[in-house]
Amino acid sequence: MASKSDQLLIVVSILEGRHFPKSPRHSLLVEARFDGEQLSTDPVEQREHPQFSTELAWELDRKTLHQHRLQRTPIKLQCYAVDAGTSAKESVGYIVLDLRSIQEVKQPAKWYPLLSSKYAKLKPALLLSMVLENDSKQMPEPFKAKKAPPRPGIDYGKVIEIWLTHDCITKYIAFLNEEEGYHQIGPADSCTDLFVLSVTVAFAAKLEQLITSTTKISSEGSAFFFYYTLLGNDITSEPFQNLISPKFEPERASVRIRSSTKLIQAFLAQHSTLIGSQVHLCCGKHSLGTAGVPLSGLLRGIGDLDRQPTTVEGAFALHPPALARQALPPLPSDLQPTVGVSVSVRKEGQGVKVGPKSCHSEDAGLECASQDWKILGLMGEQTVSPVRPRPESPAAEQRDPTPSPDRSPIPDQTESEAESLLEDAGQPAPQPSAPDAPAAANDPEGPASSVTVSAPKIAIPASAHHYCFSMDLRSVRSLNVTFPVNCTLRYAYQFFGSAAPIVTSPPVEVKRNTEVFLPRSYCAFDFAALSNQLQDTFLRVPLLVEMWHRDPSSSDVLLGTATVQLSHLLTAEKSRFVGPTGQQHWRQTFMERLPILSTQGSREKVAELCYVTVLEDLGFVKAQDMVVSESSQVWSLNPVRSKPAAPPPHGSEGTAEARDTLEYRAALELEMWKEMQESLFDDQLKKKELSHMQALAEEWRKRDREREALVKKKEMEYCLLEEQLQKTLADLEKREKHLAHAELELHREMRAGHESSMRDLQDNSRRLREDCAHQVDLERSKVRQLEEENARLQQQLSDAASRFKLLERDFQLFREQQHTRPEIQLQSEVNLLRLEKAELERKLESTTKSKLHYKQQWGRALKELARFKQREQENAMSRLKKQQQELEHMRLRYLAAEEKEAVKTEKHELEDIRNELNRLRQQQEEEKRALREPAGAVTPSDGAEERLSHLLEERDTLLRTGVYTHQDRIISELNRQIQEAIAQRAPH
Repeated sequence: MASKSDQLLIVVSILEGRHFPKSPRHSLLVEARFDGEQLSTDPVEQREHPQFSTELAWELDRKTLHQHRLQRTPIKLQCYAVDAGTSAKESVGYIVLDLRSIQEVKQPAKWYPLLSSKYAKLKPALLLSMVLENDSKQMPEPFKAKKAPPRPGIDYGKVIEIWLTHDCITKYIAFLNEEEGYHQIGPADSCTDLFVLSVTVAFAAKLEQLITSTTKISSEGSAFFFYYTLLGNDITSEPFQNLISPKFEPERASVRIRSSTKLIQAFLAQHSTLIGSQVHLCCGKHSLGTAGVPLSGLLRGIGDLDRQPTTVEGAFALHPPALARQALPPLPSDLQPTVGVSVSVRKEGQGVKVGPKSCHSEDAGLECASQDWKILGLMGEQTVSPVRPRPESPAAEQRDPTPSPDRSPIPDQTESEAESLLEDAGQPAPQPSAPDAPAAANDPEGPASSVTVSAPKIAIPASAHHYCFSMDLRSVRSLNVTFPVNCTLRYAYQFFGSAAPIVTSPPVEVKRNTEVFLPRSYCAFDFAALSNQLQDTFLRVPLLVEMWHRDPSSSDVLLGTATVQLSHLLTAEKSRFVGPTGQQHWRQTFMERLPILSTQGSREKVAELCYVTVLEDLGFVKAQDMVVSESSQVWSLNPVRSKPAAPPPHGSEGTAEARDTLEYRAALELEMWKEMQESLFDDQLKKKELSHMQALAEEWRKRDREREALVKKKEMEYCLLEEQLQKTLADLEKREKHLAHAELELHREMRAGHESSMRDLQDNSRRLREDCAHQVDLERSKVRQLEEENARLQQQLSDAASRFKLLERDFQLFREQQHTRPEIQLQSEVNLLRLEKAELERKLESTTKSKLHYKQQWGRALKELARFKQREQENAMSRLKKQQQELEHMRLRYLAAEEKEAVKTEKHELEDIRNELNRLRQQQEEEKRALREPAGAVTPSDGAEERLSHLLEERDTLLRTGVYTHQDRIISELNRQIQEAIAQRAPH
């Protein structure tokens, strides 16, 4: 259970909108979906700027938020226009919000345009703000009704249980229990067993049939992978590059489920889509094909889970999407693309094979285990690697002793690994089948007689430990050369007991800016050493990994080396695991990416290597002799029980007597037996070589058939493309001829038009020259006439000026004569008085107009004041009426309260009187009964009274809780029984 500080709220505030068309018949509604939960705003009127002002919030903890951010779960807002008449919803547009952009610090609101908008020209948008808040609110305690005391008559618990059973529909949901690490299906009291549900994608074939010339591969990368879901978790396989021969590590995804057999069967029937029933082949974000896995066989076998697991497995056909299916021709059954899938359900603790790798995801109860399916035989072929990968625990090889009949047998292990497993299990280990170490199966004396005389013996102290060192060269990336590299990695470490180098095969092609996973790069070594010797060696001697380029046309080229410091493995964290015999062992794991440096003088970085090393300490080795084989130089950890040595013969005895001794005969028999075993071993090697050659030939023929099918398919596509190209070329030739003819016509028309336009231009220029010459002659004649007119006017002007001077002189003389006369002065005074009179009249008229204006303004002010007084009086009257009504209501409420108190008092008095009457009546009845009946008799009226009181008390108690109403079935049943009790009591 997460703490309160881990509880968060994702709050999305929808504030307002813009650029919406106004529509009185519609209202706008916004629905938000996140993690399967849908929230919506209240409908608002559709106008240009609608105001939503709504906050939508989802509760979750930090771990769930982290998972959603990793999976990039979006928040989708869908805007609808709702018709007011028909309530029909029409999508206006949507907005997708990225969960990773939401922070705990509040960000300013932003405008988000609606995608796929119905009103594309207006470009509507919503103003949104997002924030993460701590959910620290205290949840109120749920209401708990008081339990009614048990009464005889009706079992109300049974009635409620029957009612709930009839009104509810059972749906099974798997919810995660993080503390215990499992999913629970069904109620806790019914979940009694633990199951393991597993889905495995093992292999694939004929995947190239899904690719056509029109198929679009994602630009994000050319890697392919398989995808499916398991109880809501998205599972993907390891990416691979080659569709013709896909190579990827098979992975098993498992979940632990706590449930029962019936519940898990019902859950699988309801939620088959959550359990890997569809497997998709993907490239980036595109699905190239889908395979359906029917789970009907899984459901039929669930009933026998107590005895054996139930499994659905096989090769299922991959079908392309609907659009790509039209471009693909129908394929025969032998060319159908398939994927190998296995879905199994078993009880926890039943046998299952586990591969060399396992990983646990962050979700509790989900784990992935990688398996070597080529060893299990599901691919139908055997592939030999330098050293077979060693499982994480030797007990994993013994958990499933009965493989299914359709699987091929498990091939033999390497010598050191098989011996180590047998020794841990407490069984005698067979010696390596080599000429100098014959098998012990044919020797009646056991392992002691299988040791050759010439083999040296090494005594191991009791403090030596049995170690298992494994190294997995995962991938190579960041190539820094200009050409593609056929990469193989090679290394050797003599401390592990083998001088032969370990080489990854087959070579893989590595290109720039790509990461390539190396096949068959896992190798394990079993050896015995002292702990201080191991630490000293790992600290002093590093492990060198060489990167080679294999060129088929020339010799191999050493590109660079990477230095693996094994001392890092000694400082890694130790983890405990249990061996097959129940003993506790220790394991240390270290993973790193190293640069591969060039072997040239520059020591530049050639590539980058990712590797994983594991060191297992399997405990002390018992004091024993160890045998070093001269052929393989591999340490054998088998106890050697040598026979006690016979006393040496005396020097006086002859050679014949020495040959008659038991030792000589035993040595002779041993040599003969050794030769026979060598011949047998040679025969076995020849048979194995023949079988391997046959397997290689069959694989070669198979790949030839695949290549031929691919070539035929490409030839068909190329023929179609060639026909289309020829048709296009013919169309282009016709079009070119048509264009040439049109070009000639256009040149002819342009030449004719040019000649006609030149003639028109010459005519126009000639006419313009003639018009210009005529216009110049006209202008010259006008200029001459204007000059003559100007001379005449100047003469007239000089004459007029002389006349004006004479007249001005005469006018000055006249003015002087006029000023000297008296009537002239009086006339000027009269004129002044008239001007003053006109000014006074004008002022009088303006004063009169102002007076009238002020009178009108005063009248208006008086009218406005009267109107204000009348309005104030009306408001005062309305307030007075309102106060009177409130006083009247208060008086009525007070009278009602007094009347209610009086009624309550009267009820109490009536109740007292009735109780007194009942008591007197009971006394009278008891007296009568005492007179009429013998002592100890009980009347039925007492039982009816008691039952009636109990029923009334039960009904009142249920109604007081607030959970039930008068319409509920329980209350109706109680009322019916109360009526029956009253009817039974009525005659008494």
